[in-house]
Amino acid sequence: MAADQRPKADTLARRQRLISSSCRLFFPEDPVKIVRAQGQYMYDEQGAEYIDCINNVAHVGHCHPLVVRAAHEQNQVLNTNSRYLHDNIVDYAQRLSETLPEQLCVFYFLNSGSEANDLALRLARHYTGHQDVVVLDHAYHGHLSSLIDISPYKFRNLDGQKEWVHVVCTAQLTTGRCLSPSPDNMALSLLTGTSPRHLPGPLPGGPPQPSYGLCQRGETSGQQCTGEGQEVTCSALWPEASSPWCPCGGWTGKGIQLEDLCRSPRKKQADLQEADCSLLRRVSAQCGRADHSPCWLLLPSGRFGGSPVSCAVGLAVLNVLEKEQLQAHATSVGSFLMELLGQQKIKHPIVGDVRGVGLFIGVDLIKDEATRTPATEEAAYLVSRLKENYVLLSTDGPGRNILKFKPPMCFSLDNARQVVAKLDAILTDMEEKVRSCETLRLQP
Repeated sequence: MAADQRPKADTLARRQRLISSSCRLFFPEDPVKIVRAQGQYMYDEQGAEYIDCINNVAHVGHCHPLVVRAAHEQNQVLNTNSRYLHDNIVDYAQRLSETLPEQLCVFYFLNSGSEANDLALRLARHYTGHQDVVVLDHAYHGHLSSLIDISPYKFRNLDGQKEWVHVVCTAQLTTGRCLSPSPDNMALSLLTGTSPRHLPGPLPGGPPQPSYGLCQRGETSGQQCTGEGQEVTCSALWPEASSPWCPCGGWTGKGIQLEDLCRSPRKKQADLQEADCSLLRRVSAQCGRADHSPCWLLLPSGRFGGSPVSCAVGLAVLNVLEKEQLQAHATSVGSFLMELLGQQKIKHPIVGDVRGVGLFIGVDLIKDEATRTPATEEAAYLVSRLKENYVLLSTDGPGRNILKFKPPMCFSLDNARQVVAKLDAILTDMEEKVRSCETLRLQP
């Protein structure tokens, strides 16, 4: 606790000296020093209370007493490698399996979405014998080198797109039009099972969910889609790196994804699609032979993922989700928040769209409806003003113009009213006083 009493300026100076500048802070012009949190609230060194709409990890709320107690009690007894027998790991896997369709029946426990996706990529490639991967444009799958290669969000600013990576234009999924100068119709074919020559318009039934899985149909992992002289065999259709537990309010989507084979105890969202549990078992078994074959060496050693403490925490989180009915709560509060934000779209022209499920919501800020140019500076200004009004919110998207709501699942109806009221007041003030993006820049 002594470090928490250090003046904020001293903490910032030490961070700038000791921590890489690539590890960025929220609100870099005036960072918030957070010293404690509870539920959906975070507190700075002065005791000021902020509503947390950024979250990332504490899906059932910060420092939930049941989760804290489970970690503390297990830490007092044992925390060791998951390669020893222990009840917690099998109890946690059993509890997870009871929340999922029977097809999802094999588990790996790792420490992060990056580790999970890296292992999933290796498993898919070993099992299928293929290299190519289909991903959505602007997607981010993790910070490991293997995942940066399949993350357009990252590789476009680094080494560029590898020839074995096929990117689906997200706009093409919804409108049939792609703003990219060279859309990858082969990627869309692999995603939908449709010949590239038969893609004149938007997909029937609307766009698919954000994450996709190992196999699209039964056991045909590594399908071939041929058209216009092109042929590609893919090893996987790839999930996002950090799908949260279930802020969407329930198990959503239609895809079996490799991340369902290997997610850490702190993160789990199942996007489900028809597949056979026997296929997942074969993938796992083929790569699980204890003969020191190259495939056996693919697997994680399990020092922390699946440890007794991690699984005790995971079990506690499941208990809280069920006891407090947080999935239904996220659905209800999320719908209410979407309704309030929809009213802001009608009132304020800068709000181009509101979309989301449950408590995972994006608000698209645009400069004008005709061009839909991203309102990047306006978005940055808005989240800074919200921070001054004790609401923590972040931006995302290729234009950094999307207000991204993903609060803890205990976020309440009153929280929704407070946040949207402050958002409305700031937008109204902007419309009355701001005449150009130049005036949006924070003054020194």
